Amino acid sequence: MDETLRSELRKAGVFTTTLEELYNWGRKNSIWPFGFGLACCAIEMIAASMARWDLSRFGAEVFRPSPRQADLMIVAGTVTKKMAPQVVRLYNQMPEPKYVIAMGACAISGGPFKQGYNVLKGVDRYIPVDVHIPGCPPRPEALLHGFMTLQRQIAAQPLTGPNRPRHLKAEAPSEFPIPEFGAHDLVPPSNPALWTAPKLAKKD
Repeated sequence: MDETLRSELRKAGVFTTTLEELYNWGRKNSIWPFGFGLACCAIEMIAASMARWDLSRFGAEVFRPSPRQADLMIVAGTVTKKMAPQVVRLYNQMPEPKYVIAMGACAISGGPFKQGYNVLKGVDRYIPVDVHIPGCPPRPEALLHGFMTLQRQIAAQPLTGPNRPRHLKAEAPSEFPIPEFGAHDLVPPSNPALWTAPKLAKKD
């Protein structure tokens, strides 16, 4: 509809919308985060839900205690290789549509522990991440900004066509393989469907 006509109708008290806009409006304003933290970033996540920042203003009213009641996983903190299978398992138990926010440098790339043998160098090696929030640790305002970024992504998703969200694609996986503990590392070291090591060309 022409925006000028829509504006004139609003002045008369008539509001128009589409099924797609209504569907996405409901999804973006009823995101329920999963209540778990891995390291120090979880303190900032907890603070964002307190009265000063009040994450519930955006529809994230309560942190759910079970992955079966949540649709947003906030990976807040360092993901060790011992914890990585549990993170993937919890993600698989969440119902679609589901989203992931990687909060902090550790969740994004390993952070200051990147060179450690026991730390996963980015949770996006095993599960798809929708929003990355840099920082060590990021402040609650950064989490609010990341949350609003996710809401804008949801609001812009079409319900049909090739750009429709993953949960509307029958061929797209809802669950991902859970890594196992090998002799020296996780097996597989990453999910090749989500992440592969970049190939560097050697210069002669």
